[in-house]
Amino acid sequence: MSISLISISHQNAPLAIRELFAFPEQVQADLMRQMLVRGHASECVVISTCNRTEVYAYSARAEHKFTDMQNLLLEFAEASDVENMGDYVRFYSGTKAVRHLFHVAAGLHSMVMGEDQILGQVKRAHEQARRAGTCGVYLNTLFRYAVTAAKKVKTETDLSRTTVSMATMAVKAAEQTFGSLKGRKVMLIGASGKIGGVVLKNLQCLEGVKVYITSRNLLKAREDRHHKVSYEVMEYEDRYSLTDEMDVVISATSSPHYTLTCEKLAKSLKTSRPRVLIDLAVPIDIEEKVEWLPGVRRYDVDDFQELARANNERKQHEVLAADQILEEIRLDFERWMVFQQALPEIQRMKAWMIEEAEKKGFEKAIDKMFYKIRDHSNPEDLRAFFEHMKED
Repeated sequence: MSISLISISHQNAPLAIRELFAFPEQVQADLMRQMLVRGHASECVVISTCNRTEVYAYSARAEHKFTDMQNLLLEFAEASDVENMGDYVRFYSGTKAVRHLFHVAAGLHSMVMGEDQILGQVKRAHEQARRAGTCGVYLNTLFRYAVTAAKKVKTETDLSRTTVSMATMAVKAAEQTFGSLKGRKVMLIGASGKIGGVVLKNLQCLEGVKVYITSRNLLKAREDRHHKVSYEVMEYEDRYSLTDEMDVVISATSSPHYTLTCEKLAKSLKTSRPRVLIDLAVPIDIEEKVEWLPGVRRYDVDDFQELARANNERKQHEVLAADQILEEIRLDFERWMVFQQALPEIQRMKAWMIEEAEKKGFEKAIDKMFYKIRDHSNPEDLRAFFEHMKED
């Protein structure tokens, strides 16, 4: 009986591979249900973000069959013909799987260390599994402990203070190209999404920038004006007609199709001048071939690795403190899990003690229990057991 994990992330897989596993929510729910239906797990949670797709499973069996889990994942991604797939997949079980989730939730495994968005994504993944009916007592408790640990890291260390997110790096990349975005025109596609919303808030802090957002729902976009974000709203279908005026286009949607293609953009761009196109989506929103167009510089999420590395180096001194917090709470969870799994044995032990007490008295029953502990423990565990009894 253990917890296991299959992980495909920015740490070991390029964007082209991660795109294959960027499942929409309904597909994630179907994947989790199939994990249970096919007997690969008793419980399952899937985390799918722009930088990772991870399948967490609890099984009542002694061992997980990672091959079966991987084959199901490849089936859903239609990626069974990908060469050297083993280079991109990581497997964890037991303590390593638990520790990995704690580090993911706290932002230690994020491209941008300490970023805040991942904790919300972990919580949403857990809630989605609960709605799908694929999450039970073990993964429910694991994810609650992981969220608690991540929150403690955020409040008791500086890891997430002065945080840099993918959204803030996107704005910085545009600023570096032009020196300043003052007086520049920026189109944001996908402003109503989670990442797009953060980009929009970052843009509103810049003096003199002119922001245009596309929206499939103009009524909702106009309601967003109550948040005092200054921008112009345009129909999504009209995006190409204004691209020639734009200095920067940032796209962050969950669309399975391109929001900008090279062919259509080439027809729309009438003037030749520097432009920055930033793609924060997985799968990608902006066709890679747009880089061939004169004056166009395209960024995607993997291009921010260097900026992220500099941010992460500054935060290394906080990692040890975060690790200590995470390890303490991980041990609490694993103690809970051992106890939970031992409940049938505990009930049998209680019944045995009651029976012994009725036959020989309570004191002899207690003595016999301690002899059982002695006879079935190794010396180190036995010594630790009695040392803890002294402390209590």
